[in-house]
Amino acid sequence: MGPRVVVIGSGVVGAAVADELTERGWTDVTVLDRGPLSLPGGSSSHAPGLVFQANPSRTMGRFARYTVEKLTSLDGCFTQVGGLEVATTPERTAELWRRHGFLSSIGVESAIIGPEECAALHPLLPASHVLAGLHIPTDGLAKAPRAVEAQAQRAISRGARFLGSQQVVEILRSGSRVTGVRTQDDTFPADHVVQCTGFWGPLTGALVDLPTPLLPMAHQFARTAPVPGLAAAQEATAPILRHQDADLYFREYGSRLGIGSYAHRPIPVDPANLPAHTEMPSSFDFTLEDWEPAYADARKLLPALDGVEIEHGFNGVFSFTADGMPLLGEHPSLSGYWVAEAVWVTHSCGVARALAEWLVDGHPTLDVHACDLNRFSEAQRSPAYVEARASRNFEEVYDILHPLDPPAGPRPMRTSPFYPRHQELGAVFSEIGGWERPLWFAANAPSPAPERDGWAARHWSPVAVTEAVATREAAALYDMTPLTRVEVSGPGACAYLDALTSNKLDVAVGRVVYTLMLTDAGGVLSDLTVTRLGEELFQVGANGEVDVDRLRRLAPAGVSVRDVTAGTCGLGLWGPRALDILSAVSADDLSFGYFRARPIHVGAIPVLALRVSYVGELGWELYTSADQGLGLWDGLWAAGEEHGLVAGGRHAFTALRIEKGYRASGLDMTSEDTPVEAGLAFAVKGRSFDEPRRRLVPILLDAGVVLGGEPVYADGSCAGYVTSAAYGPTLERSIAYAWLPPSLSTPGTSVSVEYFGERLPGTVAAEPLVDPEGKRLKPL
Repeated sequence: MGPRVVVIGSGVVGAAVADELTERGWTDVTVLDRGPLSLPGGSSSHAPGLVFQANPSRTMGRFARYTVEKLTSLDGCFTQVGGLEVATTPERTAELWRRHGFLSSIGVESAIIGPEECAALHPLLPASHVLAGLHIPTDGLAKAPRAVEAQAQRAISRGARFLGSQQVVEILRSGSRVTGVRTQDDTFPADHVVQCTGFWGPLTGALVDLPTPLLPMAHQFARTAPVPGLAAAQEATAPILRHQDADLYFREYGSRLGIGSYAHRPIPVDPANLPAHTEMPSSFDFTLEDWEPAYADARKLLPALDGVEIEHGFNGVFSFTADGMPLLGEHPSLSGYWVAEAVWVTHSCGVARALAEWLVDGHPTLDVHACDLNRFSEAQRSPAYVEARASRNFEEVYDILHPLDPPAGPRPMRTSPFYPRHQELGAVFSEIGGWERPLWFAANAPSPAPERDGWAARHWSPVAVTEAVATREAAALYDMTPLTRVEVSGPGACAYLDALTSNKLDVAVGRVVYTLMLTDAGGVLSDLTVTRLGEELFQVGANGEVDVDRLRRLAPAGVSVRDVTAGTCGLGLWGPRALDILSAVSADDLSFGYFRARPIHVGAIPVLALRVSYVGELGWELYTSADQGLGLWDGLWAAGEEHGLVAGGRHAFTALRIEKGYRASGLDMTSEDTPVEAGLAFAVKGRSFDEPRRRLVPILLDAGVVLGGEPVYADGSCAGYVTSAAYGPTLERSIAYAWLPPSLSTPGTSVSVEYFGERLPGTVAAEPLVDPEGKRLKPL
């Protein structure tokens, strides 16, 4: 029977969670909803039901793929009409090729087709109105209410119960553990509570002091009168049609056409002000002033709509987040309280399966770090931040988005002490975790580099080559402040970290250890750099808020876990002249070895110096308090002038670390990958792993530049995908790291990477590509 679980919300997510939990043997499940079960009134009640699998996120694409598979297996829940995304501009045509690549990399069949084939698939679409299309045969239309009913019935047959008209008013707890749920009429004991309340999420989260960073937004959807050319069939036959150049989508309802638009202004909705006593509180009045331009664009694409009236329209409420990803995971301080929010029908079954695996097995099968509820900093959970970012996310739902497009405001939000100096040097900034981070510096002259196409040239500069070469030949300063730093201390700190991670951490004071956090199945949750500063005092270099949450959540009594990032700052000083520079401003002994740490002084500034390098060159990570950061920069900058010191940005940093084969957590390896597969077995002590199913290997391209996420082909079949890539200035070659099966991972194997439909030949290489003996890193 398993633990007692209460699911709040009986929409498409809540019903799917109950189904997935009961399928895994947890049958003591109660699902509560504030509305009547027949029509709870949330987004599931009016969702248009599009299920499309193309997504630049591998996780989201596979969530959708599972939703297709599951709903197809349930009677009357899914009509597999296929999906058709059309291009009316050359830019969109290129984007369709990129999306085709994403689909290939996750095993979903798709094809780029011409105008005549597009017209043959959709009865209202003239061939002359489009340039190309992306056809995904397995996409289709979910009947959301029926999907809710079918999954609920399966859960009920296994022992679950669904209760309507039960508005939750209190979450019961004992200390830091959830114990139950109280509604207006009853009390339900629980060992786990799962919040699946959609756009009501912020209100539900408030019951447990949990900011739920989503923004309910009204989205326009209309249904036409009968359209000439559409047959009055009971089931839709025309594919989902998405005209993303105009922010429109179309779905068939017999002889009528449903049309959704994201072209209008963002319309945020306060969930506290939704009507409480209507049949459909999530359906607002149609705003014709927003609709008219969208319908004009719809008629341009589909002339059969000329003269056809709109029979019904409404503004339906859906949830949007700051980064477009769902919110999944456990409350940071209330054990047993789980969240699955900001989930559309498209991804609902995949999300529910992941959450059920998380509860029952300890971690989902798929990597979900980008969906983790706890991924945002405190500032990123503020209402103003969520509204600004989620509103832009609404506006960009169908836009062609480059992976390096700079985030919207509010910016700057978090800046290192070096920010004024970065501005003086003409830094071009991006952002990570709210931190402003330089990509390159205009003060540095550009270097010759292979010409890039328009896509690869965006948000990149040949100045990055100059900065990387300077790091290899002289020295460069890199801002390491955005790297999350966590102080772990107190009795038992060493034993705690040693048990939590994969490598041996009970080492001498002053040692630095590279280690991993793993799932029970051996997947890589994150990599950490742990410095022992005292018998029970450690500095942990982590990978963001999710790591901080995990460290805090698992810490035993007496062990303090404190995020010290905001109060500190750091610089990476690397290159063959790094010792000359640091010696000029520090009288301390700098001869300590690689992966050692020591407190030193730079001028009068106390600094923690770590002899580590993420770029493969001699040097240090130098940390001090934020109030002394500007002085640290200025002292090093003045000392470095005669040695050719430059400021280095993120693009140079990435190119150098890829040349050395250093992995990026969450990008090159995730919880789906074991250390052996990722080439990190050296960081694991006392644990064995199964034979690798695949390996992470570098590919040297003959020509061209890729950005990551592209499919890799061998013998005409998709064999893997690129994780991260860069132009390697030391090798003067483009490098792509990729996951490939062991049979293709041998150096010298010929493969190709598909980039916007073109197959770029390359060769698997041995790593590390630069300085394989590590001679540049270690001598002093």
